Amino acid sequence: MKRCFWVNMDNPLYVLYHDDEWGVPKYDDQELYELLILEMFQAGLSWETILNKRDNFRKAFDNFDWNKIVNYDEDKINELMQDKGIIRNRRKIESVINNTKIFMDIQKEYGSFAKYIWSFTNNQVIITDSKVVSNELSDIISKELRKRGMKFVGTVIVYSYLQAIGVINSHEPVCFKGVGNG
Repeated sequence: MKRCFWVNMDNPLYVLYHDDEWGVPKYDDQELYELLILEMFQAGLSWETILNKRDNFRKAFDNFDWNKIVNYDEDKINELMQDKGIIRNRRKIESVINNTKIFMDIQKEYGSFAKYIWSFTNNQVIITDSKVVSNELSDIISKELRKRGMKFVGTVIVYSYLQAIGVINSHEPVCFKGVGNG
């Protein structure tokens, strides 16, 4: 089977992620939240690095339970800074707590984060070129999230997030998951 050019065929986790997760429309707030946090940690790094540490992130961040994360204090931040299984970047860890509060505010305002994020496309999947790293949609959402106070949600990170959660489908035409192929 042909896959998108970026898939490292030597990494079974990456192949599985591409085949089963990436670009699949997601509507569950738990999945949306986990991927948002992981995408934040990706800033300046490769997705493969984050994916390889995903289980460590789940353990370190209480299975991405936003009700726990929103209450993280300085002791928990210091504990996370000692965890060699995750990316130990204090600004990103602090941003997780900050962004969690905003995520929860959006849930209250819209009924779910899924309703909020999908509202930008009228619940439609957007088909785009696999070679771009941002677009007008990611610009708009990034600006909106930053206006609400989120951090590490620049347009490139947001674009990558939208691809991960299936709002944007940019599987290559030759990929078995490409438009018209699967």
